[in-house]
Amino acid sequence: MVKISIASYAFHGLLREGKMDLFGYLESCKYRYHLDSADIWNGMLLSTEDDYLAKVKDALDERGLVLANLCVDGAHFWEDDPAAREQHYQNGLAALHAGEALGALTVRIDAGGREANWTDEQFDFIVKRYQEFAQRAHDNGYKVGPENHWGAEADSQNMKKLCEAVNHPAFGVLLHFKGDMADNVTMAPWAMHTHLSWQITEGNLTECMTLLRDLGYDGYYGVEHHTGKNEYTEVAVQVAKVRDVLDRWRIENA
Repeated sequence: MVKISIASYAFHGLLREGKMDLFGYLESCKYRYHLDSADIWNGMLLSTEDDYLAKVKDALDERGLVLANLCVDGAHFWEDDPAAREQHYQNGLAALHAGEALGALTVRIDAGGREANWTDEQFDFIVKRYQEFAQRAHDNGYKVGPENHWGAEADSQNMKKLCEAVNHPAFGVLLHFKGDMADNVTMAPWAMHTHLSWQITEGNLTECMTLLRDLGYDGYYGVEHHTGKNEYTEVAVQVAKVRDVLDRWRIENA
């Protein structure tokens, strides 16, 4: 099995233009890019109601696609307003339900906190929420955790502290690779899934992937595109470069 996935956010430009929906994305994963996995951003997921989720699960199964990750916006744990925090909590519970219904291997829900660092109050609240969600994930056979890409999460030392505090086998990080390998090295031990941007696939891709391989990582190498332009072709370039690294490893080990 070639463990490559494409974050559906990679096609947000086509989505915005009305040229792609979730089912078209799944068709593209299977038949345009010849993959056996999906990586759904909830911006493409129209509902978390059971009837709709059943249709999406059927579409995954019909194409033989594993859901490597459900990537959730709008459910990060910390908001300064208590009412917003509660709404995000409910959104997070709905997201976990969706991930379970779709058979997701991992679910990304961010921590929140827009400043460079968390206060003690924020940190303690976020840790408890992740411990709660991780226990549910453990009970249902998947992993849950944040992505190191905005706010306090963008600092690898903050994230290391968070990972050590949560300290749960079903907790992990969606590793958003950066050009700075020191950040990647700090985060890699907790990687449950990955996002490889155009910057990385055009840069230190082999170094980033080798870092995870040498740590025994067995998850998917996820391609993510951000420009909203030339998405079909540029995503194809990214997938080809990731596939090339995996194929070189296969030949070396043959």
